[in-house]
Amino acid sequence: MSDVKIPSLTRSSRDSESREKSARRKPWAPPSRLDAPPAPPGYKHRWIRAMAGGQQDVTNVAGRLREGYELVRGSEYPDYHVPTVEDGRHAGVISVGGLLLARIPDETAAERNAYYRERASEQLQAADNELMKSNAHSSMVIERPTRQSRVSFGSPGRGS
Repeated sequence: MSDVKIPSLTRSSRDSESREKSARRKPWAPPSRLDAPPAPPGYKHRWIRAMAGGQQDVTNVAGRLREGYELVRGSEYPDYHVPTVEDGRHAGVISVGGLLLARIPDETAAERNAYYRERASEQLQAADNELMKSNAHSSMVIERPTRQSRVSFGSPGRGS
């Protein structure tokens, strides 16, 4: 019975296993033309139009800067290789195809969104009021419109 060999169990430690080895290879996909470096904490990045139809859109850029956006320079991200404007007023700013990369504080973006949400609500209210004014003829009664949006995920029929 001395000829029976018991196989030894060899286990590797969890530290030696890495996600890189076990992770699936990411399939090739064409690169996005609007890849941008990640925004710093507390900010959002957004591409703004600097050229339209081959003409500089100074009005749009100036308007965005007045809203609270600031242009992002390539020198702020030395490890991230992005195209920048070569010369002129916006030299060094990250740019792709007539667009400039800009950032805005999260708080300012939230205030801006709330402002435009309120404006849209006021416009809907005004349209509803006009509709109700034209409701004077008794044979053509129009009820106040009900608006709702519903998003559901999962199986059909959920959320309705």
